[in-house]
Amino acid sequence: MGKITFFEEKNFQGRCYNCSSDCADLHSYFSRCNSVRVEAGVWVLYERPGYTGYQYVLTPGEYGDSQQWMAFSDSVKSCRAVKNVYGNVWKLRLYERPDFGGRVVEFTEDCPSVYDAFRFGEVSSCAVSHGAWVFYQLPAYRGRQYFLERGEYRQHADWGAATPGVGSFRRITEF
Repeated sequence: MGKITFFEEKNFQGRCYNCSSDCADLHSYFSRCNSVRVEAGVWVLYERPGYTGYQYVLTPGEYGDSQQWMAFSDSVKSCRAVKNVYGNVWKLRLYERPDFGGRVVEFTEDCPSVYDAFRFGEVSSCAVSHGAWVFYQLPAYRGRQYFLERGEYRQHADWGAATPGVGSFRRITEF
């Protein structure tokens, strides 16, 4: 079971809210979020209610400032615990074109630069067969984050991206 605490101010100050399950609308518990303590589990925080907007994947640890989880603002309006991160098998297939077309590569490890590894300019679809993953908009695990769990993603919009640019990705593991 996961446990996460949200704080309105930096460095774990101000009003706080403890959470141990998915929550589609956090706005009644706090107005802004500037620090987070993840005591157990892996969590996806969303900028808007209903699990929409920017996504931030947090593993156990203390995040005294929203910049530590690469936040674009102090808005956290929904969250969910990541399931199926326990285990030792990860596998995904990346496709150059939508609907699983074009060149394909299969990967089982973290990748700091999609372009350097595969010479793909874009990742337009993917299939996750094992584990949970985070796609990053830019190389070196920077930029917007997108959470992907087991399943098929026929186009980049299926994982929440506005464009098919994936700069890097990594496996989600329980620390």
